[in-house]
Amino acid sequence: MRVAIVENTRITHHGQVGVALHERAALIDLYKPWSGAPLPASPDADALVVFGGEQSALDDQTHPYLPALADLMAAYTAADKPVLGICLGSQILARAYGAENHLGTAPEFGWVDVTLTEAGRADPVLSAVPDRFPIFQWHSDTFTLPEGAIHLAHSPTARHQAFRIGRATYGTQFHFEASRPVVADWLRRFPAQVEALAPGWALRHPDEAAALGVQADAHGLALARAWVSLIR
Repeated sequence: MRVAIVENTRITHHGQVGVALHERAALIDLYKPWSGAPLPASPDADALVVFGGEQSALDDQTHPYLPALADLMAAYTAADKPVLGICLGSQILARAYGAENHLGTAPEFGWVDVTLTEAGRADPVLSAVPDRFPIFQWHSDTFTLPEGAIHLAHSPTARHQAFRIGRATYGTQFHFEASRPVVADWLRRFPAQVEALAPGWALRHPDEAAALGVQADAHGLALARAWVSLIR
């Protein structure tokens, strides 16, 4: 299989998603449109992954490729090829289907409990995790549910944590790719940003990683494997 991956920022970890793709010997077409490199014009790969970034889904002035990326996610969906949007990727996916992006209204950081909806418990991907599970979050924005999308998971701060469109297009607000090594690297690279969003979290990190990170790693890999299994 061949999978297109879009990175929206200079430092992007594929984490548990990368593990699941490599287990299936996936070939990767990597795109970095934030650097000025073009996006593909059509859905040529077997699936598409869109990772997060520091920008919002509406930052067209600073990241003019965002409308084209939204269109590409919709084109993959129309071709019945699996799509995965994580954090910013989920927000762009919501935009692609006419939802509203709400900026700065739902800040979450750290390992947070997410709860499945009834539809989530029956979903081919989300059913790979318990009804309530800890998973890593790093975001301030949220979105309304696109028309026709299936609501799969929620948290107290951000109601729309996961949704599905069609057979295999998924958006997750939470960072299920973020294993403990990924989180530790984020903390090393972005200490000021972490402190601004979650004061004192760096001191709490070791205890939270021990208490919640092991479970979150297992849940993240289970979700990644379940999504990869949808690629034909």
